[in-house]
Amino acid sequence: MDRFLTADDLDKALREDVRAGLTTDPKVLPPKWFYDERGSALFEEITRLPEYYPTRREREILTDQAAEIAALSGAETLLELGAGSGEKTRLLLDALSSAGTLREYVPVDVSGDFLAAAAGQIARDYPALTVRPVAADYEQHLHLLPAGRNRLVAFLGGTIGNMPPAARIGFLARLAATMSEGDALLLGVDLVKGEQRLVRAYDDAAGVTAEFNRNVLHVINRELAADFVPAAFEHVALWNAADEWIEMRLRSIMDQSVRIDRLDLEVGFAAGEEMRTEISAKFRPDRLTAELGAAGLFPAARWTDRAGDFSVVLARPV
Repeated sequence: MDRFLTADDLDKALREDVRAGLTTDPKVLPPKWFYDERGSALFEEITRLPEYYPTRREREILTDQAAEIAALSGAETLLELGAGSGEKTRLLLDALSSAGTLREYVPVDVSGDFLAAAAGQIARDYPALTVRPVAADYEQHLHLLPAGRNRLVAFLGGTIGNMPPAARIGFLARLAATMSEGDALLLGVDLVKGEQRLVRAYDDAAGVTAEFNRNVLHVINRELAADFVPAAFEHVALWNAADEWIEMRLRSIMDQSVRIDRLDLEVGFAAGEEMRTEISAKFRPDRLTAELGAAGLFPAARWTDRAGDFSVVLARPV
């Protein structure tokens, strides 16, 4: 495994993000800190909930279109950003292997231990494939990721929507700068739809998403010796129509003060005060095309599921 991110790096980043986010007004925390072992398990549970359609819709597209994606990309290397468990990736690996072009799979994730286990299973299941896992933060380490000929860079799950517009255009521009002729980006994005359906997807009846949201407080308690009482915060999901994104927030149910020992920081929360923990932008095709263009990319092909809920785009550098 190539490691560009160590446990010390993650600890430093968490400390910086928590200090910056909890001393600003309004308070914010980046969504990447949801995903410790418990958070990752909760998110896998979320993807199976009836209200949460994006994972099923993206899987439907990949199931239906993987052969065409393989033919159009001609990829010799599949590089996946935020690889996770790699479940949907297998649809691409099977299609690219059948097309006879694929030589290497490069999964990239911040969690080195989780990544090693997932990559090891892929290597056992695809013995003809070179599997080269990379522990890295793709927002910081794009320039360090393996280069190659005819790479397909997969960034799936609608994760690009967790970045605000300027940040995601900047990220896509940095990614485009690493791409050579013959490379392509496979990008999964959720589409704008009715407010009620969107909110339900992030506020399920079983309360799993609420536990996932509050998990960031458990992470801060464990890693930074804080004394958050997660039950003292309500889960909030709302549709921001102006920015066309879902916001997840944690709302304090009382006046309270939280001590974070490792930061030597005391943070006050007023009753009803909300802290934003995630945005999840939804896209319209023309807006996505404009943002790709601003980043130096153009959509060479586009697919949607049969219900028109989700889209996967194959983009190439201009």
